[in-house]
Order: sequence, then C-alpha cells, then structure tokens
Amino acid sequence: MNDSDERFETLAVTYGERGQRPAPGVEDVAVPIHLSSTYAVPEIDPDASLETLDPDAGEYLYSRLSNPTRNALEHRLAALCGADDALAFASGTAAIVTAISAAVEPGDHVVAFEDLYGGTRSMLTRYFEDRLGVETTFVDARDTAEVEAAMREETSLVWMETPTNPLLRLCDVEAVAAVAEEYGATLGVDNTFVGPQFQRPLELGADVVVHSTTKYLNGHSDSIGGALATNDEAYFEEVQFLQRVGMGNMLAPFDAYLTLRGLKTLPLRMEKHASNAQAVAEFLADHSAVEAVHYPGLASHPQHELASRQMSGYGGVLSVELGTDLDGVARFVAALDHFPLAVSLGGVESLVEHPASMTHSPLSQTERDSLGISDSLLRISVGVEHEADLLADLSNALDAV
Repeated sequence: MNDSDERFETLAVTYGERGQRPAPGVEDVAVPIHLSSTYAVPEIDPDASLETLDPDAGEYLYSRLSNPTRNALEHRLAALCGADDALAFASGTAAIVTAISAAVEPGDHVVAFEDLYGGTRSMLTRYFEDRLGVETTFVDARDTAEVEAAMREETSLVWMETPTNPLLRLCDVEAVAAVAEEYGATLGVDNTFVGPQFQRPLELGADVVVHSTTKYLNGHSDSIGGALATNDEAYFEEVQFLQRVGMGNMLAPFDAYLTLRGLKTLPLRMEKHASNAQAVAEFLADHSAVEAVHYPGLASHPQHELASRQMSGYGGVLSVELGTDLDGVARFVAALDHFPLAVSLGGVESLVEHPASMTHSPLSQTERDSLGISDSLLRISVGVEHEADLLADLSNALDAV
C-alpha cells in the first residue's frame, strides 16, 4: 500500500486520506466518517465477485466487505507497519484469532512464547487446541534454541509477543524468523506493547504483525480495535476472506475514524510515553521498597542489548515487583492519584494493573507461578502527564507500603 518515501511522522498524519473525499470538490482535511451500511452500484455486472471488489477504485458494495473510512485507516496502518496490506478489526483479539486461523488447520502445531497476554494464551489452549485440534507448545522464547527445539514437521505457526505482557521479556525476532522459515512456518508477532514507531517486526523477518489499536495506535482509551499487517499476498487473501466472509469481525466506521485521529499524534505521544517510562523505571529501580523493575530501557534488564538492537525506543509499559504482600500492594494502589487501577494500556493517561487478579486471572495459580506473575507484581502503563507529578505520586504511594 505504501508507495511513498515519506517518513513515519508524515505518514502518521496524512497517508491514506487521498481519494477518501465524500464528493468532488469537497476537501476535508480529516477523513469523513462513512456510516452507510450499503452502497448503490451503477449496473448489474454478471462478472463481479467479492474477490474482485476494489475499494481503492471506489468499488463498495457493503460495509462488512469494505468501508471508505476503514479503507483509509488500513492504508495508513500498512504504511506505518512497512507492509503491503493491512486490515482493521473489531478488537485486538479479533485480529489475533483471524491471524492464527489463517495459518493453521486441524492437526497442525503452534509454537508460542510462554509469557503471552492471558487472553491469547487461553485462545490457543481452550479454543484452538481443545476445540479445533491445533496443539500449542509454549516455550521460553528468550532462548531461540528453545523455539527451535519445539518445532515439528507439522508446525505451521510460530506466535510471539515482544516485549511480552506483563514481564517485558523479548525474543530475537530475526533469529526466530530464521527458525520459522527453515520449517516453512508462518511467524506472527504481536507488536502492541511498543507499536510500529519503535519496532518493525516485518522488517526483521516476521510474516504478519498484529496490534491492538485500542492501545497506542488510538491512544485515547475511547475505541476498541485491532490491526493486522503483512507482505505475504497469499496469506493476506486468506485473512481477508476470513474477515469478510468467515467471521465478519471488521472495525466499525466510527472506531476507524477515532483511530485515524489518534494516529496523527502517535509519534509525539510515543516519545513522551517512552521518556516518562524511562524516568519511572529508574526511580522505582532505586527505591528500597521495590524488589524488581522490568523495563527494556534499563541497563539492568537482561535483554537490554537485544532491545537496543531491534527496537528504536523502549515503549511506555513496565512492570514492578513490590517488596510486600498482597495487602501492601493494595495499599500502594489505593494511595495513587495519577494511576487509576484499570486494565489496558497505551492511552495518554497513566494506569496501573494487577495481572494476577486482572489480565491473567484466567490462568491457574500454577500457570501464573511458572510465569513469574506473583501477587506483588504490578504492570504500569505510563502516560504523557508531567514526569515530576508521576514520580511524586509513586513516591507517596510507596510511603504507604
């Protein structure tokens, strides 16, 4: 989709808007919201089919198949991800389940990072494995040798998050891509935690990248959405079929508009998220009430060198282990003013989340223990507020512990 040599900041503001005007001579500087569910066609065409429908040529039939506002967003997402094609979904989960479905069939095998978002892990086990017969082997993908050791002849998909949720662990995307290619498997990377400005998995060898647009891409905690981008034409056609016909899980026009609006400030927001997160991580790492801080931007992070090599920024999410019990963690959270207790991340406002009782509660206690998700662990999404106010708030809350 991206035939421009414009830089990331410029693409984020304007790419994909050309050709999306509501009428000749109407020059909106923002893509309008096209709410129509259906579109008039000029005449009966016996040769027309859903497969040949070309939104870029103004060929619209029904908004489940394509919509002008969503089409503009998909062009911009592709450009920002360095992809030929992109699709926008009703949620990040919808993007993930479609991405996996397009790569596997019953009897296939998946190798996945063990430290995944709880919803993705449950999807692989309770849906794909228990209902569809697609087995998953979870590995510590920090060590590429573990990924390779888990590969089988029937492995059709390797699924990675990097950094992971919530422990900010990394895999070497380029090295894992080489393993996947050797076995003829598709490599999918969930890039939600840092976004396309700071990490570009397709350029490192991944076949498909997904994002929850709910997070940084929209950035304002007012829209649920997902995105998938790829340079593999055959794979894209399968994903497109599943979205249009098999699942119908496309992004609504208003959410597409909100995400387009959010993307305009993505480069500015990401720089502030990252600088604030670095300051918060360094402050917490030096505090006596803190046992550990997990943030790739810290030199103490065991994969800091890898992060510096495959990322251009470290993102706005970190996790912290407090030196206290669950009651102490509750006192800390209750004492915060600028960090509401809430799931999700990537919005302009700071948030704090308790994985054991929130995002990772679907996992058993044994599974959480094996992953290192303790009752003292908190995930912090650092927003764009003033750094000094955030540090003062955290200091006061730590005094409560």
